Amino acid sequence: MDDYEWLRDKDAPATREYLEAENAYTDAMTAGQKPLEDEVYEEIRSRVKETDMSVPVRASGWWYFSRTSEGLSYARHCRVPVPPEYVADADDPAGWVPPEVSPGVELPGEQLLLDGNAEAEGHEYFALGAFSVSRDSRVLAWATDTEGDERYTLRFRSLDPDFTAPDEEISGVAAGVTWSRDGQYVFYVTVDEAWRPDTVWRHRLGTSRDDDDKVFHEPDESYWIGVGETRSEKYLQIAAGSKITTEVWCLDSADPAGEFWCVRPREEGVEYDVEHAVVGGEDRFLITHNAGSPNFAVVEAPAGPVDRDFRELNPLVPHRDDVRVEGVDAFARVLVLGYREQALPRFALMPLDRASTAGEGAYSAFTPVEFDEELFTSGPGSNPEWDAPVLRFGFGSFVTPGRIYSLALATGERTLLREQEVLGGYDPAGYVQRRDWAIAEDGTRVPISLVMSVDTAARIDAGEKVPTLLYGYGSYETSIDPAFSVARLSLLDRGMAYAVAHVRGGGEMGRLWYEQGKTLTKRATFTDFVDCARHLIDSGVTAPDRLVAEGGSAGGLLMGAVANLAPELFVGIQAVVPFVDPLTSILMPELPLTVIEWDEWGDPLHSEEVYDYMASYAPYENVEAKDYPAILAVTSLNDTRVLYVEPAKWVARLRAVSTSANSADRPVLLRCEMSAGHGGVSGRYERWRQTAFEYAWTVRTAGAD
Repeated sequence: MDDYEWLRDKDAPATREYLEAENAYTDAMTAGQKPLEDEVYEEIRSRVKETDMSVPVRASGWWYFSRTSEGLSYARHCRVPVPPEYVADADDPAGWVPPEVSPGVELPGEQLLLDGNAEAEGHEYFALGAFSVSRDSRVLAWATDTEGDERYTLRFRSLDPDFTAPDEEISGVAAGVTWSRDGQYVFYVTVDEAWRPDTVWRHRLGTSRDDDDKVFHEPDESYWIGVGETRSEKYLQIAAGSKITTEVWCLDSADPAGEFWCVRPREEGVEYDVEHAVVGGEDRFLITHNAGSPNFAVVEAPAGPVDRDFRELNPLVPHRDDVRVEGVDAFARVLVLGYREQALPRFALMPLDRASTAGEGAYSAFTPVEFDEELFTSGPGSNPEWDAPVLRFGFGSFVTPGRIYSLALATGERTLLREQEVLGGYDPAGYVQRRDWAIAEDGTRVPISLVMSVDTAARIDAGEKVPTLLYGYGSYETSIDPAFSVARLSLLDRGMAYAVAHVRGGGEMGRLWYEQGKTLTKRATFTDFVDCARHLIDSGVTAPDRLVAEGGSAGGLLMGAVANLAPELFVGIQAVVPFVDPLTSILMPELPLTVIEWDEWGDPLHSEEVYDYMASYAPYENVEAKDYPAILAVTSLNDTRVLYVEPAKWVARLRAVSTSANSADRPVLLRCEMSAGHGGVSGRYERWRQTAFEYAWTVRTAGAD
């Protein structure tokens, strides 16, 4: 019996009334934090350079950039032409120095491509799902979602006064769009009734949607498809993948009306991706795969279908137990290897000698790009030009605002193009970050990342227990990497420590780390998080009455499970769009994403063992008559990934069963955004306001106000 399943009827007046009543109750219970919420909101806003520009990116003879303006929620997307002399000589480094863009000053030849504020006018929600210019630079393909349900409408806009783009719309498409090289065709994806991207279509500009060609359809409900192209733009690609298996199809982009061909037929449990490179004057495929290589390896072969086991191909990057290979980007002058080592994302470079011949000696070694911080995130940035003498990459950490560098491939010289500007006198020397290791119940060492102010660190050293926010995710091999946050300063400057528990089920420590926290080993994700919390308490960082946990989506499942496992360790738990009723959802194949998820969680519909295992940890089923921490659940009515009904039911059951849910100091609250999706509200000011609300709740709950 499920007393709250009636809430699943989204269109029923009773459901709407219920959710509105929950919002009113949350507003009443949090009314006392409103001054703090306003204060945090103003802090966030005061630190952000509201009128700002992105670093221009060069593509097909143009510099593309965006402008944001104070008081406006969305960006204006613009471009200016690259001077003709630099277009003619791509090797001239001066041609790769981006132009200086200043607030309120229009550059010579500047062209406005799309104004997000104008497009969002009249809508409570607005998101771009595609923004792609044809290779000839004449047409913009763009797609928008004004509901939050991630179903987009694709449109076209002429960027050339001598060319009129067709006035046509294609509705109900997934995010993203890919152009053919000749600019005559676009490829897009549609979804099935369960919101699974399952079909790729070819649309010729100026023709009716009814005439579009269905070029690929995936009938297997456990597979998700996408369309794109190689970095070189020589091959269009369709990737079909489940959680454990992939298959790639290619088509020469010079023949966009042709038939796609399969690189290698799918083999259950084998994942691979394909990049095109020109090595020694020959077209080659660089294939990143996990056949016999749990942490993946890279092999190379002639461009074309592969009729052998990947392990029989020429090895380029061998498998290592301590390094997770994430893929290769191929450019005309360099190969860029992305990898993960010691829970940090890294990258390495292999120069290509275009004068060399194919065969032995055509490849050299990958050289890691080094940095001088203990914790950091690094990787290639936006590099749309395949043949460029520079490589743009990003770098940042918990204490270093995000940076964009340009790396000269000939000399290795790094040029800082931009560092995220933090207004108000931010000094990174006033903050510290470090890595701790918790010991899990089975003896595994689990990494914890910590950041705090220098003053807070001194208080801990002096024996004081400080208010702490512990964040976790732990699913889909997703890694939570060191990154700077302007908003987080409002926590750190109030004496809070911020910690990330890199639990199993995530990807921080490689593929095996992920596999040890999924399906029938999923409980390790939850117990790892509990052990990380105990480590912070036992090591003197914090105390149970000062520790708040946070997680979102699958991390919200983590929050629900932890609330049942160890409620005594936390004073508060924040669950954002939380997946807290997984057993019900995974038993319903008609729901969005369910069948695809069986490889991640198991299939309880057809396996008694999986059913019993999921039932043993599912947060909704395991709510008990005991004291729980204060709980804030945040959801969105139009979320297609984790339906609003899950947190709504969870909160209702907590209130009915928990012995503490109705107490003044441990309330259970639900906030439902009525015009938003999985990512929450749209518009930067609205997002800042939402963050301020959540942070104000965290600060007050942890006793940091």
